[in-house]
Amino acid sequence: MRVFLNCLGRRILVVKKKIRLAGIAYESLVNGPGMRRVFFAQGCRHNCRGCFNPSTHDFSGGELEDTDELIMQVKNNPLITGVTFSGGDPFEQAGEFAYLAEKIERLGLNIWCYTGYTFEYIVGSTQNEQWQSLINNVDVLVDGKFEEDKKDSKLKFKGSGNQRIIDVKKSLKSHKVVEMLYN
Repeated sequence: MRVFLNCLGRRILVVKKKIRLAGIAYESLVNGPGMRRVFFAQGCRHNCRGCFNPSTHDFSGGELEDTDELIMQVKNNPLITGVTFSGGDPFEQAGEFAYLAEKIERLGLNIWCYTGYTFEYIVGSTQNEQWQSLINNVDVLVDGKFEEDKKDSKLKFKGSGNQRIIDVKKSLKSHKVVEMLYN
């Protein structure tokens, strides 16, 4: 939080929106279709056995990043065709990721989100306004916990056979899960 003086000498309070990230993949071809910016959330409650990113589980790890700066960096990279939220679990910071998603969607980029929660659990959590805001600004959701015994390296864009790649907009409109198939 910073205080500035405007041209009339009045104090203006500027609040920067922050998000806790474990890391960023600046240009990725493996976290959804096309060239993507990937934001890895810091914090996860699922603790899936065999998780490929266990360092993202601790809620106090990672680094605080300015969300508006992250958006500007995406906007300034003409190679980026989409953005992916991974983790950790982005739904643990749903308000911050919803803010990012809303601004990124305005740039005309599609948004993928990975979560250990299921689509049904998220949309059923109507009391959690931040979750609803995030899911409403996501195009594709890869849902479900990683299950080590269902791991399959041949799967595209997901780690285990129980996970689904969901067209969020069509699913919300039809009130049933509409899966996307990738070979």
